[in-house]
Amino acid sequence: MIPDSVNPDVIVVGAGLAGLTAARRLSGAGRRVRVLEARERVGGRTHTLRLPATGLSVDMGGQWVGPNQPHVMALIRELGLEVYPTHDEGQNLALIGGRLLRYRGLIPPLPPLVLADYALLSHRFEALARTIPLEAPWTAPDAAELDAQTFDTWIGKNACTPQVRALMRLYAGAVFSADPAELSLLHALAYTAHGGGINGHTLTRGHALQDRVLGGAGGIAQRLADDLEDVRLDSPVARVEQDKEGVTLHTPAGAHRAGRVIIAVPPTLLSGLPFAPPLPARRAQLQQRLPMGTVIKFMAVYERPFWRGQGLSGMAISDTGPVTVTFDNSPPQGSPGVLLGFIEGSEARGLMDMGEAERREAALHSLARLFGDEALTPTETVQRDWTAEPFSGGCYGALFGPGVWTGHGEALRAPVGRIHWAGAETARVWMNYMDGAVESGERAAAEVLEGQ
Repeated sequence: MIPDSVNPDVIVVGAGLAGLTAARRLSGAGRRVRVLEARERVGGRTHTLRLPATGLSVDMGGQWVGPNQPHVMALIRELGLEVYPTHDEGQNLALIGGRLLRYRGLIPPLPPLVLADYALLSHRFEALARTIPLEAPWTAPDAAELDAQTFDTWIGKNACTPQVRALMRLYAGAVFSADPAELSLLHALAYTAHGGGINGHTLTRGHALQDRVLGGAGGIAQRLADDLEDVRLDSPVARVEQDKEGVTLHTPAGAHRAGRVIIAVPPTLLSGLPFAPPLPARRAQLQQRLPMGTVIKFMAVYERPFWRGQGLSGMAISDTGPVTVTFDNSPPQGSPGVLLGFIEGSEARGLMDMGEAERREAALHSLARLFGDEALTPTETVQRDWTAEPFSGGCYGALFGPGVWTGHGEALRAPVGRIHWAGAETARVWMNYMDGAVESGERAAAEVLEGQ
């Protein structure tokens, strides 16, 4: 640990993947780096938890990586970690309009008119997404018009059938952990473009959901932290003071000073943090306009993955909540069996005021609706309401409502004097994914090195 009497060259605020990546790159370049983390653990929105009854390690936060995500995959290799494929063998399930359908591939076997409607709408949506510059959505053609309406408004105008409207709203929940009414159309398009289209965000093989980290994604952050000299937990920053020579960060345990600072936390968490001098108005306003997504992650553990015996993959979508998306989250050896259910957007808000026991019952009944009564009797369950995490404020990431990209987007990554910004929200590729977090940390570290 760097002695308190010696100021580091750089302080990184936040020990998630973005902050730890930045710290590692700077340390490797010979800079003295200190990391301040408000939590009592590293990892941010990744968190691998060992279950008490079975001893199974499960990811309560981010967990998937894919071959189309070069930054995080390279980091995993550098750290000596391994990945294994998401189980996807068998038929998927879709509960749409009260009908339970079994299918393979991306789209359920809906009536021909519905399939034609989906093909036309998805083609139109992805064609628009390809016009959006990844690093600067506000410069897109017709950006003002696209940013003035919600994703839900566009769906209502362009989808001709209720089934396709339901599918697109499920896409919004699964990818943004939000209802489409919470997003601007420009944001939905830009975010989709990061994955190369709808499939890039929703499919397994060859896409973002292909692999999981052996032992849990929390191992990425832990190995990064283990390689660093000075990581201080339980150190929330209460005030930021900047002058011509450096930046002073005040914490309950004392002040820390460095020549430059990288702040790698969700922007909304900074809206109540005092800065002296105050941040530029555009940056301050941006932080006030970026609420986090709403998600409860629920897992049920069974002695065996019984759904595989029924020829099912464990992957399902449902327009009847509260669980709307499921995956087979079993370990690579296949036992015990684990069903993962996501409760997102308004479905999650509907359960917020319930106790854990009530949420458990509601989630299990959703699983039983899809997989049968055997889903009602797990050996163990675990849940995580990310909106209750004070140093995250929600998951998976920030939501850009109407007018935010065009009004404030230029401030998202622009340094303010000696203060630089990282975090998955600031990513130039794969925004709000682990890959985006790693990329943002690399970018912020490069800015600091160039500025010194």
